[in-house]
Amino acid sequence: MPLRILAGRIAPLAAAALLAAALAGCTSNMSLVTQRTQGYEIPDTALQQIRPGQSQALVTTVLGSPQTTNSFGEQTAFYYVETKVQETSFGINSIKSRTVLAVYFDKNKKVIDTAVYSLADGKTVTIESRRTPSFGADRTFVDQILQSF
Repeated sequence: MPLRILAGRIAPLAAAALLAAALAGCTSNMSLVTQRTQGYEIPDTALQQIRPGQSQALVTTVLGSPQTTNSFGEQTAFYYVETKVQETSFGINSIKSRTVLAVYFDKNKKVIDTAVYSLADGKTVTIESRRTPSFGADRTFVDQILQSF
């Protein structure tokens, strides 16, 4: 008798747990494709606030710290990169747009110019596939063991 009472109390809890687990797999977004932004979102209002003659500290206050900087000679540049990515539910990513905001400074850390670059401004760079040979020959683990005998 106590086993029957215990099973009667656990059955509704087990059913509720099963229902909760089944509903957890459902999402409100039924789309197979999602879009997201990687990096810095470049708002138009922030871009309009940056003008020649402003200080580097003011640019950092308005835009935040840059993703990358460049110092060449007496000039410095801050780069803010925004990438819009489209991702399918199967894990395939594709870049839809990339915007790079470049803010150039003079030797006194004052803004000289700003530029906005897109994917169309980029150039494809081919990566060299040749390798520098290492000392000895490239051998697998099994080759190394067999050669030691």
